[in-house]
Amino acid sequence: MPRVAFVIQRCGLEVNGGAEVLCLKIAQHMSEYWDLEILTTCALDYVTWENYYPPGIEEVLGVKIRRFRVEQQRNISEFNRLSEKINSRLETASIEEQEAWMRSQGPWTPDLISYVEQHQQEYDVFIFFTYLYATTYFVLPLVAEKSYLEPLAHDEWTIYMSIWNSFFKKPRGFIFNTVEEQRFLKTRFPDVDLEGAIAGMAVEPPETSSASQFRQQHKINEPFLLYVGRIDPSKGCEELFNYFISLRKQEPGSRKLVLLGKPTMPVPKHPDIIALGFVDEQTKWDALAACDVLVMPSPYESLSIVLLEAWAVGKPVLVNGKCDVLLGQCQRSQGGLWYNNIHEFQLAIETMNHRVRRLLGAQGKSFVEVNYVWPEIQKLYLGLFSN
Repeated sequence: MPRVAFVIQRCGLEVNGGAEVLCLKIAQHMSEYWDLEILTTCALDYVTWENYYPPGIEEVLGVKIRRFRVEQQRNISEFNRLSEKINSRLETASIEEQEAWMRSQGPWTPDLISYVEQHQQEYDVFIFFTYLYATTYFVLPLVAEKSYLEPLAHDEWTIYMSIWNSFFKKPRGFIFNTVEEQRFLKTRFPDVDLEGAIAGMAVEPPETSSASQFRQQHKINEPFLLYVGRIDPSKGCEELFNYFISLRKQEPGSRKLVLLGKPTMPVPKHPDIIALGFVDEQTKWDALAACDVLVMPSPYESLSIVLLEAWAVGKPVLVNGKCDVLLGQCQRSQGGLWYNNIHEFQLAIETMNHRVRRLLGAQGKSFVEVNYVWPEIQKLYLGLFSN
């Protein structure tokens, strides 16, 4: 049985992040074929990288996770200063400056680097999740000849740093989550061989979910839009709040916006905005069953897992049309609508009456059942070893 290491910046049941959820889910489903473990840090919070979990080995959902201490917490003001400095001169910033930024970006964990240096021969393959963190940038080159990169990249300023020009030539291969991600990277790195599997992730709704229980528990009787994820300006949440509040001023009926996730920004005090914080998996699925529409305002995504989850239970979605990945997922599935401004947002809500919602939700459900199933995704990962 091949011995495989997944490398990611943080991992655990309490970690609420798309890349981290993806990594753990893939690990769960590949553990029957591989002797697999996840190499990560002790961090829970991605802003400070403060050590939360104890170092060492823990088993989570049947997967072995080996954690290493973060040596320094992120200095947020210093990091922001470095980011502004690099962003303003992407063409001329030196490699040394960019690598200083990467250390500040973190998580900086010399123990993980040393472990891979000393134990790399014990593993057949390393798969790195996300290009953007120090755990990938400083570790992947140590095992480049047997490494695969799952970039989870999108069109943001950091991908245009010149350090990536040589870095993306190092992995043995790539795994992508959408055709849009692969297409974007081929445009960004025309000199790199960016062939690779487009895998994504399957979703598995629980055997039962209760819309009525969710509504009763949280005293929600009105139709509602649902947002699931980190409540952050970079995820389009500020724009979503403005659009929703404007919508409520104009429409005659009642409607709520329900938020599930950890806030990193103030949530407006508004009678129709309900922020429930981080919730468990069953509550999330109950909320998906209860909502009218899932809304995803993020302008930057490499794969939206929660879109797949909404479609898995037959719910339509409304997404930010400026995000190529979300737009592509909606167009291929015919499971949702998209908007590019406040007027299109309001028009989409008006358009999604009961009949339209049922049709879009049913089309999304069929799309997920055909394209996002574990046996097909497992085949793609197993195929790495035939290269």
